[in-house]
Amino acid sequence: MSEVSFEQLLEESLKTIHAGEIVEGTVIGVKDDEIILNIGYKSDGIITKSEYTNSPNVDFHELVKVGDTMEAMILKVNDGEGQVLLTYKRLAAQKGNKVLEEAFEKQTVLKAKVSSVLDGGLSVVIEEARVFIPASLVSDSFEKDLSKYKDQEIEFVITEFNPKRRRIIGDRKRLLVAKKKEMQEVLFAKIKVGMTVEGTVKNVTDFGAFIDLGGADGLLHISEMSWGRVDNPKKVLKVGEKIQVLIKDIQGEKIALSLKFDNQNPWLNASEKFAVGTVVTGTVARMTDFGAFVELEPGVDALLHVSQISKEHVDKPADALKVGEEITAKIVDLNEAEKKISLSIKAMLADAEQTEETADNSEEE
Repeated sequence: MSEVSFEQLLEESLKTIHAGEIVEGTVIGVKDDEIILNIGYKSDGIITKSEYTNSPNVDFHELVKVGDTMEAMILKVNDGEGQVLLTYKRLAAQKGNKVLEEAFEKQTVLKAKVSSVLDGGLSVVIEEARVFIPASLVSDSFEKDLSKYKDQEIEFVITEFNPKRRRIIGDRKRLLVAKKKEMQEVLFAKIKVGMTVEGTVKNVTDFGAFIDLGGADGLLHISEMSWGRVDNPKKVLKVGEKIQVLIKDIQGEKIALSLKFDNQNPWLNASEKFAVGTVVTGTVARMTDFGAFVELEPGVDALLHVSQISKEHVDKPADALKVGEEITAKIVDLNEAEKKISLSIKAMLADAEQTEETADNSEEE
């Protein structure tokens, strides 16, 4: 019988391994850029950072310690330096793919943190398995900038699963649409015309604002933003602002809103506030060829006809008045039904002259 060396006996006692095999090892060394495992083979196994995780800033010293046991997959039996090259990441990805496959088949809702924001969408990682969520499936409305989702935990479902082509697609939009539909049904079941509800300003345009009522958006038209005039909605409302709004009309899924509450109607008690003969002060709001409209208070405009501006002849209002100018005049007519008020500076001056004349006559007597 030929003699067998100790080294040969030791080598024969060790197991044989091959690429793709899953092995369990004990951590015998932790460095900044690699983990060293005893896998019961003649050579130690090495896991580099790039084969441990997809996260670039991982700190091995915080994750593992000498004596820990862990599973890994063999990439190369000999990495060129006599060591076995292992991967933890790819083994975890295989397990992650199984989780994703099951979630795809059952349409289970998954939750994960956004690991990176890409040009065309978001990338999330489930147990080292990557899922791509296209920009069109991130939200139920167009979003140009997706950077706000970085490191944010989001929910989604898997709508396409093809790991061989590395194509695993997630969909967040579907969940948002379903939730919004549910909220919409709840909202429409409880709202009625005439109700006051709270909403959040979602978007402001030149013609009004869209208010999120929690399940559906309502339109607050510029003409319904105030009893007075509103020239620019963006000066009245800001995106994200919470406001109380009145449900003015509901047509199918369209909701018309208003900020013109009845108890704030400036025409309430108009017969008392704007009685004929009352002298009032207002601001010239706009002018036409036939006269000037004077704002007595927000939502109440009165007409000062060109013939009533002065005792002297005035060709056109712009010859005697300016927009923004404050004037004092006498109310000579009130039509509550048509919400019309007529003013006269001439009549007020005539009253003043008559009062002075009466006073002078009294002194003479």
